[in-house]
Amino acid sequence: MKQNAQIQFEKTDTIKKFQEKLLVENIAYLASHSVFYKRMFREHNIDFRKIQTLEDLQSIPTSSKADLQKHNHDFICVDRSKIIDYVTTSGTLGEPVLFALTDHDLERLAYNEYLSFSTAGCTAEDVMQLMTTLDRRFMAGLAYYMGARKLGAGIVRVGNGIPQLQWDSIRTVKPTFCMVVPSFLLKLIDYAEHNDIDYNASPIKKAICIGESLRNPDFTLNTLGKRIHEKWHVPILLSTYASTEMQVSFTECEHQCGGHLQPELIIAEFLDEDGNPVGKDEPGEVTITTLGVTGMPLLRFRTGDICYHYTEPCACGRNTVRLSSIVGRKGQLIKFKGTTLYPPALFDVLDNVPQVANYIVEVYTNDLGTDEIVIRVGCEHHTEDFEKELKDLFRSRVRVAPTIQFASPEYIAKIQYPEMSRKAIKFMDLR
Repeated sequence: MKQNAQIQFEKTDTIKKFQEKLLVENIAYLASHSVFYKRMFREHNIDFRKIQTLEDLQSIPTSSKADLQKHNHDFICVDRSKIIDYVTTSGTLGEPVLFALTDHDLERLAYNEYLSFSTAGCTAEDVMQLMTTLDRRFMAGLAYYMGARKLGAGIVRVGNGIPQLQWDSIRTVKPTFCMVVPSFLLKLIDYAEHNDIDYNASPIKKAICIGESLRNPDFTLNTLGKRIHEKWHVPILLSTYASTEMQVSFTECEHQCGGHLQPELIIAEFLDEDGNPVGKDEPGEVTITTLGVTGMPLLRFRTGDICYHYTEPCACGRNTVRLSSIVGRKGQLIKFKGTTLYPPALFDVLDNVPQVANYIVEVYTNDLGTDEIVIRVGCEHHTEDFEKELKDLFRSRVRVAPTIQFASPEYIAKIQYPEMSRKAIKFMDLR
């Protein structure tokens, strides 16, 4: 693929024209190779040749995870012999979805993470400790590895978990940054404190975090981010947001004010429930059109992730759209006792309580047909006073108090990490 890493620093109208040229090429590719989109164009009487601008996209229906699940193979645009790698989504909102990548797509994936690491201020002089898995059909771990190689950085592949091996690798290899799920940093800190390791003297200067939010929409650290930073002062905490479907990441720069879009690789829209664009001060569903994907390209795909977006130029010199941390997932919206909220609002309360070792938030439909919340809290010692304290904390922060059930941290951990899971489960939707 032709690469233009400087386009993100151009004026916004130049970026827009650049993306529109790529859009025309990608629409023509879909019209020629995609069974799903050819059928969509035919059924909705869409002349794909008339799609010339970003605004023209709004004349095309959106697609969704349900479409991918129901018509998975209709999205594949190449012969099976051209497919090099198979991955699946994590299955957060249902059954995992298969994705097929060509050799071209793998090169694009590596280039994306090269751009991502560059945005985060990493260079060939750095060494990355990879604290995510490369197996279990997980796209991200492979992308980080390939991107670091393209950057020229050193890599130590430790994988997820095993604090002892993580600290041994930090001591012997001396990595300068890590790729990590942020809550795991708290486990590393806990292990270090129990084993007399001076974690603030470690060589790691930067932690690029995935899978969990670190910031509020105003860019201040949320509870999880504060808990990490209050203990481990040295690493700069940066967020990166991605999904298997988009095959692209939105990564923060050193100014820590939202993840930057890569205009060579993706077009992003932010839509309300009715599919209309939201204003800059409104949360909207991230809806993406991939650019340059050959195996399973997507057009106006609704990710289910709700974010804020920012269009003003960044102090780093980039003029691209930036995304906030995920406010919530569309399919996980809870309506509880007259209050509408997303699970991260509950996580933020629980992450602020030191006595809470771990937890699972469960939502189910009660006898009245409305949402009910039960929070299973892993805690070594608990009293009625502590339960009341937790409920009062929920009332003060989210206006409602869910049912609290206590269990041992070991029991909760077994639920959080089922055998086939690639990441900790904090939310179970039983509705």
